[in-house]
Order: sequence, then C-alpha cells, then structure tokens
Amino acid sequence: MTDKSVTDQSRSDIAVDTKPASEPAAEPRRRPKAIEVWTIAGPFAVFVVLFALVAILRPAFLGGGGLAILATQATAILLVGLGQAMVLHVGSIDLSNAAIALFGAILLAKSLGSMGAGALVLVIVICSLIGALNGFLIAFFQVPSFALTLGTLGLLQAASLILSNATTVYATNAGLVTSLFTQGIANLAMAFWIAVIVAIVLWAMLRYTVLGQSLTAVGLNETGALFSGMRTRLLKIVAFTLSGLLSSLAGIMIIAQAGSASSTGLGSDLLLPGITAAIVGGTAITGGITNPINVIFGALTVTLIPIGAAALGIPSEAQSLVYGLVIIIAVALTISRQRVGVVK
Repeated sequence: MTDKSVTDQSRSDIAVDTKPASEPAAEPRRRPKAIEVWTIAGPFAVFVVLFALVAILRPAFLGGGGLAILATQATAILLVGLGQAMVLHVGSIDLSNAAIALFGAILLAKSLGSMGAGALVLVIVICSLIGALNGFLIAFFQVPSFALTLGTLGLLQAASLILSNATTVYATNAGLVTSLFTQGIANLAMAFWIAVIVAIVLWAMLRYTVLGQSLTAVGLNETGALFSGMRTRLLKIVAFTLSGLLSSLAGIMIIAQAGSASSTGLGSDLLLPGITAAIVGGTAITGGITNPINVIFGALTVTLIPIGAAALGIPSEAQSLVYGLVIIIAVALTISRQRVGVVK
C-alpha cells in the first residue's frame, strides 16, 4: 500500500472518529408526586376553601373585620408553628415550645415595668437558651425528643405557676409592645406582618443557605449527613434554639395582645394548634420537607377551625376532635413513604 493510501485511510478514520455523537433523547418530563403538589399548593388551597366556607355561612365575618381578627389570633400560633416546623424539619419534635412561649410571656410581664426594653432581650435570650438546652440533651445524650421535651413541658408549667403565683400577671409599661397590635398595614396588625417576615426569612434560610441545606440533609437522612461530615449534633441544637427563639417572640406577642399572662390564660393552649399549623402547612413529620411560608396558611387555617366549626354547628367542646382529625389527615398526606420503609 502506498504512503498516499495510508494517509487517506488515516484521514478517513479520523473523520469517522470525530463525527459528533448523537444527542441522547430527552427524558420524559416527570409528573409531580402528590406530596410535592401538597407541599406547594395544599396549605393555601385548604385555607381558601375553609375561608370561603366561613364567608358563605357567616357573611358578617368579612364585613365585621373578620380577616383582621383572624390575623391577630393567628400570630402567636404562627410563631409557635414555625418553631415546631424547624424541629420537625430535622426529624424531631418539640412538645415544650408552647410552654416556653407562656413562660416567656409571664417573665416579660413581671420584668417589663422594671427593665423596659431590656426585658425583651432577657426573654429572647432565656427562651433561646431553654431551646438550646433541649437540643443539647437530645443530641449528646441521645434522649428521644418526644420524651425530653415532654419533661421540659412539665418543668416549665410548674415554673410558670411559681413565677406567676398561680395568678394573672399584668404587665406594667406594656405600651412598649401593645403597639404591635394597635398599628398595622392593610388593616392587619403589625405583629402578624412581623411573623410573616420571620416565615419568609426562614424559607430563604432553608432554601439558599448552607445552614438551611444542612438542616434539610439531617431531616432527609441523618446517617448520610453524618457520614458526609456534617455536624449533625450541632445542627439539632440549632433547630431547637430556633424553636426557643420563635417561642420567645410568641410570648412577646401574648403580652402585646393581652397586656397580661397567666398559666391558664392566653397562650396556655398553643401546643396543639402550633403542631397542627406546622403539619397543615406541609411540614412532614419524617423530616426534611418544610415550607415556612405555607405554615402561615397552616396557622390561619387552624385559627379558622373554631369559626368554621361553629358555622357548621359543631359545639366548642368538640374543637379538639376537629384538631385531631386535621392532624391525622395532614400527616397522611405529608408523610414520605419512599423514605420510610416501614411506617411505625
């Protein structure tokens, strides 16, 4: 074979080898799963349906400033629900955060007159430290969060009774915080808008920051996160600290709304509504799935439940039954069965 033939053959081979590979066929678009649809649109849809039902059955609700009243009543529930959502996000639960809020409210009522604005800082620091202590004991001593926070709940209830002398504590100099409910934007109290801003900040944190993505990783697969080098114990402490911090804000809102606090008054029944708000807001109890913005609609829905129940003729004594049914339905819709082989 001549040199020219060899050269031509080589060029032919190169031409064959350098032909662009055929592009892979486009993958078919994946249909969204039911859990994804619920997480995105479910909480808002539930609120809209319930609100429409109440508006139809009780037309005076809209004309009588019902939406403003709804936002006012939902503020403390929203803050407690956001704290619960942060803990649920890492696969734990905090049964003490509502008690932290009430303890913070009583502490604020006792100290606001003598300390002024410093009392706000005191309440925020103490409540955050209680949350951090919960997280520390759970993370480093491997105590189940349900059991430990149930114990903390009992301790804080006793502490609240002692601190308040089992009576109602009226806050002096309450004008420092009452303006949160006497002033507002678009006929909704400033306190509610503050809670909404907190929810948006938490949403951005979970979605766009390393801390938020690490918390999500712990909730989705704690063992995998540990083997990836993440400090899972510290992340759990962060989640419980956030719960305590948000509970302190809820306690401040209790004083801002009522001007007083007691172990049996406003805020004493926030635990079940707070948990319900988080779950109805699309937070999965298995962890790793949380949208704080949807918790806003979860809190509004929970606040509407007594109004809707009354409109349907359900007696007030059965409200706990309604809460329970809402939790069961919401859990059934939010639990991720792909990540949990056996549901216990």
